[in-house]
Formats: sequence, C-alpha cells, structure tokens
Amino acid sequence: MIQERLLEIYEILLCEFGRQNWWPGDSRFEIAVGAILTQNTNWNNVEKAINNIKAENMLSPESLYKCPEEKLTELIRPAGYFNVKAKRLKAFLKWLIENHGADIDSLESIYAGDLREELLSIKGIGRETADSIILYCLDKPSFVVDAYTARIFIRHQFIDQTADYEQIKELFEGALPEESKLYNEYHALIVQLGKNYCKKRKPLCDECPLGHLPRSLEEEY
Repeated sequence: MIQERLLEIYEILLCEFGRQNWWPGDSRFEIAVGAILTQNTNWNNVEKAINNIKAENMLSPESLYKCPEEKLTELIRPAGYFNVKAKRLKAFLKWLIENHGADIDSLESIYAGDLREELLSIKGIGRETADSIILYCLDKPSFVVDAYTARIFIRHQFIDQTADYEQIKELFEGALPEESKLYNEYHALIVQLGKNYCKKRKPLCDECPLGHLPRSLEEEY
C-alpha cells in the first residue's frame, strides 16, 4: 500500500516537472564537492564557488587539500558559510587522500552502507551530505532526505511530525525498489515540489499537483 502511494506520487511529480537530470557536475569529484558546498544555500551560489575553483585549476583532491584555508574560503565564499564549509571540505579531502589514495572512483567498490559509515565519521559531514555523495556521485541507492521531504510527507500524513532523518529514509527505502535512478529522480522532484508549491509558510495547496491527496496543515513544518 505504501509502495503504491509513493510510486503514485512519483509519477504525478514526474508528469508535472519532467526529469530533472540531477546532479550537475563534470566529474565525480566535482559532484562530491558540490554536495558539501550546497548545504544551506542554492545551487547557483555553489556553481559560482566551483567555477572559482576551476578558474584556479584546483578542482582535484590534492590541489584543494594543499590550498591554504584562507584562499579556499575566498574561493568558496559565494556558497555561504565559507569558513565552516572550508573546514568540512578539508576534512573530506584528508579522508579521501589518506584512506583512499585521493581516488574517488575507488569508492565505487565499497558497499553503500559501509561507505555511509565512513563518510559520517568525517567531521562536518552529515547524513544528507553523505547520502548525496553516495547517490549522486557514486550512483549507489541511498535515499536523500531534506527539509522538503520531511515537510511534504508529514503534511500528507505518511510520517509523524516527530520522525527523524533515519525514519524518513527508512520509509522510502523500505517501500521503493532499491534503484539509484529512482531515488535520484524522486528526490529531485521532491525538491521542485517543495520550492514551487509546498512552501513552509504559505503552501500553494490549491495549485499543487498533490493537492487532491489527504493533507494536514495544522502544524508548521
């Protein structure tokens, strides 16, 4: 039943928005960097930061790791929270270089669950970022949960408003086929729905493609 309902929503959103072709990036490493920089900002700002890095010919693990932190913060300034993100990026690079020979392609051979544990052990790498790297960078099935996901599926009564990240992730992974392409597209479509209709303060329920589904707006999400 849950699987049918989630797949129905997926098809509705796909019909509404079309395929999103996430995640933008010319290489796996660029996608991983983008996943770290995109927290608490929009993608246009991340693109500016990545373009700054490219302009300095520094888009490689070794070059970025050797980059003085003061310079790195300036390069990624457009992404916001640049001091914090520089430290997170440096921690990720240190892990990648010391544990995997700076070879991001080598991560492909690691089981998704084990890789997630490794990523979460890196200071500053949270669950959403780890899952984004696993899914979008390495094409492994690990459903990404964000604020839009929680808001939409709490409002539509799939989950309780007290549900945490892991519980929401388990809802999707337990009900949907274990397919990275499905997880990828579904999360991208959820983001579009959240941005355009299921807004935090003034949701556009009457115009929403899911407006016909049962919902509750009694609480603020």
